[in-house]
Amino acid sequence: MRWILVSIALLLASADELAAQGKGIRLWNLTTATISGFQLSPAGKNDWGPNQTLNDKDKEVDHDERLRITGVEPGRYDAKVSYAGSKQCFVRDIEIKADAVFSIADKDLKDCKK
Repeated sequence: MRWILVSIALLLASADELAAQGKGIRLWNLTTATISGFQLSPAGKNDWGPNQTLNDKDKEVDHDERLRITGVEPGRYDAKVSYAGSKQCFVRDIEIKADAVFSIADKDLKDCKK
């Protein structure tokens, strides 16, 4: 009986820990194209982090798909968004909050180059 109570207590503690972690930071791709590269830099710094699309199983983020963002703290960021065919755009001054979804839409894309 004691073993069962200990097991139940451990399971409840694990469930509480998972609930506290939340879903993490996620990007919601509302652009009309599939994103093949997504990098973040602290706003105004041009210090680009890793390609976050590598966190996705197919390494791309389709329209209306969400991507888990890792290794990023809440704050303000610029994003470098890449598409197939070498098209690259920037999104400036995105506010990223803990355990929240932020979105990128076509209207947000600036300074696009091919």
